[in-house]
Amino acid sequence: MTYRALTCVLLSLLLLACSKKTVPVITPAAPTLDIEEINFDYFHGKAKMVFRDEKKEREVKANIRIRKDSVIWMTFSVIGVQGGKVLINKDSITVVSTVDKEYFVFDYKELSKRFNFEVNYQTVQSAILGNLITPKDESDVIVPGPSFNVLEQHRNDVTIRNYINAASRKLEKIEMKQKDSNNSITMNYSNFQPLGDKIYPYNGVITILYRTTAGLLNNTIVLEYNKAEVGDKELKFPFNIPRKYDRR
Repeated sequence: MTYRALTCVLLSLLLLACSKKTVPVITPAAPTLDIEEINFDYFHGKAKMVFRDEKKEREVKANIRIRKDSVIWMTFSVIGVQGGKVLINKDSITVVSTVDKEYFVFDYKELSKRFNFEVNYQTVQSAILGNLITPKDESDVIVPGPSFNVLEQHRNDVTIRNYINAASRKLEKIEMKQKDSNNSITMNYSNFQPLGDKIYPYNGVITILYRTTAGLLNNTIVLEYNKAEVGDKELKFPFNIPRKYDRR
């Protein structure tokens, strides 16, 4: 997988950030919907990631570390050889390709303008943890069901439907659709296992259908964890960019 492609995928994931609020005339959400979310100081996970598009399938090993509300650090390798790394903080996202000897830096203001969404750090962190990607608001709607309670949210021209398992209180599915373009992102979480005093989805599938200036982006990302830990033990986030690397 080229890291231009990885960058494209990361940008697509960032389309989940759409926290600017409108005030639609709908029934206020009842404050009784209970969602179990992961709370932590530090998170460390190791996973296999598979990227699929209409032409190829690529597999990488990912090492992921998070310091809550501060920094997300990732490294990627193929057959034991490191191919790239990503640093996501409150100000920007930096993607480094050790294969192509180049790097990309994106700030949230630029991304928000490009995609007409308010892109932020919190959304990326929440998507990784299987938490709500945008907080509940009094204008949201709750639709109770026997198996799933659906939390429907409207942010700008995007409708977000969150499917919360009625028994476990865990978020299992997110459907996002943009009104005019029909661009969509669907996230499915499964294989819940204990993590601290909560349960965590060890498997995830992200399906992206989004029109860009380069054409239609149609990707599937499969994430399979083999290790996930939370705690208060401090983790390190080593990150440097060699001077000879070109900025793109």
